[in-house]
Order: sequence, then structure tokens, then C-alpha cells
Amino acid sequence: MTDKSNKAAALKYRAGMDSAPTLVAKGRGLVADKIIALAKEQGIPVHEDRNMVEILSSLSLYEEIPPDLYKAVAEILAFIYKMTGKV
Repeated sequence: MTDKSNKAAALKYRAGMDSAPTLVAKGRGLVADKIIALAKEQGIPVHEDRNMVEILSSLSLYEEIPPDLYKAVAEILAFIYKMTGKV
């Protein structure tokens, strides 16, 4: 059974190419499950932060994150880079 309150958001960021991370997917319920499953299938790290997902879900698709989220997203990216050995 799918948790309809489950939400997911996906960011894309290419260091040296993008000025800021961009929201490339968002959804809830089955769509959220699919976003998470696709990320895992592709070896993309998944970080759970319900508060961040709520904030990101308010953005439009393909919108860069606003400057007030830079620090929070940078901390998540740093965690993921350390976890994957891309430091």
C-alpha cells in the first residue's frame, strides 16, 4: 500500500556548470514512490528530510532553488558527496 502523504523531490546540480541546484521532479504518493525507486535504481543517493521536501514541493519544476535554501541544500550535498566518496 502506498502512503499518499509520502512526498519526494529531486534536485539536479552540476558543479561548475549550474549556478544553483534545480528542482527536476516532485510528487506525492505513487509519484513520490517512483521518484525514489528511480533514484535508487540509478544509484542516486536519497536523503530523507520531510521539511526540505515540503519547501521544495512549493517550487515550480525546473526552478532553481532560492538563495535562502543554499545553505540547507549545500549541507545535504556535502553529506551525499561524503557518503559517495565524491569529496
